[in-house]
Amino acid sequence: MTALLLATVLAFAQALDQRLAAAVPATGVAWVGYRVPMIPGDRRVCCDGCRLERLDGNVTATSPGRVVLEPPRELLVLVRFENRSPSRIRTFTPDCDIDATGTTLTWLPNVSSDDSVAWLSAIVTQQAPATAARNKLFDPALSALAFQAGDRATAALAGFARTHANTHVRSQALFWLSQRAGQQALAAIAGAIDNDPETEVKRRAVFALSQLPKDEGVPKLIEVARSNRNPRVRQQAFFWLGQSHDPRAVQFFEDVLLKK
Repeated sequence: MTALLLATVLAFAQALDQRLAAAVPATGVAWVGYRVPMIPGDRRVCCDGCRLERLDGNVTATSPGRVVLEPPRELLVLVRFENRSPSRIRTFTPDCDIDATGTTLTWLPNVSSDDSVAWLSAIVTQQAPATAARNKLFDPALSALAFQAGDRATAALAGFARTHANTHVRSQALFWLSQRAGQQALAAIAGAIDNDPETEVKRRAVFALSQLPKDEGVPKLIEVARSNRNPRVRQQAFFWLGQSHDPRAVQFFEDVLLKK
């Protein structure tokens, strides 16, 4: 992220960070949750009976499954604190049954989308995470940004895809951008294909193109397959075009074969 954007993120993050810190005890384990608007679509974030703290190796449903008539419109973000330091982030939709397993769970009302984006972004902005931190903090923070509605969340993901120092974070940001679609997401993904220094990140960006709506992704995949200088990137584009079963991809393959 640019220095100006980073400064803005950290400034906005302080408001939610202070509220989170005030909601947990000085020692021990506690969870704090809040809700924000969710991107449109038929998405359900749940594990069908979820325990916040695993008491054993099993996860069991806490109540019978329910019938959901409409897609969820809100995202629940739950943060685990241990001695006042965040140690885990989990996301759910409101239709998910959650078992707190006796752990303190405090809900924060009226958390703004901007504060949520800023706080989650501040988590991801930290130095390159170890594997355990990726699984419990960094990756869940990215996915929470991906499901949260609003242009600020898209901009945050695009910024991480362009400039984060960690290859894994850039790759994950590209994947989650593909779940949002839109011109801002497409531009960031295309920019990674053209400019990222790592071939594996470029390949991840090509996969992200394949996840976009076909009218956005297929034309760009054809462009990459036709003209990208990196043979591994072109190969990836050909593969995902083949998986698309799109008439434009079929025509492109025919054109390539006829020229040989």
